[in-house]
Amino acid sequence: MTVAMNIERGDSGAAWAPQSDSPRPTAADLRGARVVVVGGPTASGKTALALAIATRLPASVINADSAQVYRDLRILSARPDADEIGDIPHRLFGHVDGAEDYSAARWADEARAEIAAAHAAGRIAILVGGTGLYLRSLIDGIAPVPPIAPAIRADVRALPVARAHAALAREDPDAAGRLAPADTTRVARALEVVRSTGRSLSDWQRDRHGGIGGDVALAATILLPPRDWLFARCDDRFAAMIDAGAAEEVAALLERGLSPASPVMRAIGVGEIAAMLRGEIDRDTAIARAQLATRRYAKRQYTWFRNQPPADWARVAATPDDALFEAIAQGVAARLGR
Repeated sequence: MTVAMNIERGDSGAAWAPQSDSPRPTAADLRGARVVVVGGPTASGKTALALAIATRLPASVINADSAQVYRDLRILSARPDADEIGDIPHRLFGHVDGAEDYSAARWADEARAEIAAAHAAGRIAILVGGTGLYLRSLIDGIAPVPPIAPAIRADVRALPVARAHAALAREDPDAAGRLAPADTTRVARALEVVRSTGRSLSDWQRDRHGGIGGDVALAATILLPPRDWLFARCDDRFAAMIDAGAAEEVAALLERGLSPASPVMRAIGVGEIAAMLRGEIDRDTAIARAQLATRRYAKRQYTWFRNQPPADWARVAATPDDALFEAIAQGVAARLGR
């Protein structure tokens, strides 16, 4: 299959996001495609591992992180820059404007097209990211949830998370029991689905369709480093983001006047830095709050990746370093190389 491409360029000048005008890839287009998944919590070393694999095999690296799709969040999402990627094709990074809502279903469609394009070019597709919902939607299929009524979505997203969780406990108690009370995004999603459709999200998810898992040759590695190491790296990385211009990035977002409920405005670090810029808190407090939010997010991701993916996905608990990544890359090359 030939995919027509219109290459967008991020602020680094690297090619980030082919936009395909071709029909949605079929199972035949994907059959036999070689796909590597590199997953795990934030700051666990996924980008470095993906690049180690891509230096050994002809590959396209495809983003599977819900923050890194946004053009406006280059620093706060830790999107790889041109120096890191070199001449390795990177797709679905920074290709979405911050004013847009972006769904797992849209990502799965775009990722399918990128995998098909890589396969047609004789390249491996490396999916790298920490958004488990994206990976599950692509590999296992999409739940056919109808569009949410706009008025219901607006009402739900205007609720403080504590009130939304209390409402969910009444309307979908199973979901309320599974979800953390402070998980704004997932609580809102479960509540808007049951209110708009009359069915719980878990009920819709039993009707998944369109997954590629049975059509591709898949090798998956989940990075689950020691938690003390991971949390320290989360703290260090956010401090480095501040030094790299994260405050200026948030200031530019605020100038756009985007809705506080938009996904890009709810990204970790945006609210804390915005409060600092408004003079409500000082720099140290903003950093401490964002570091705490990042550690909590990493903990949720850690739990998901430890328990939810298939048992045959390799889970690596060692402290990440170059030697570890080289060893994993060698194993992937031996398994999928031709």
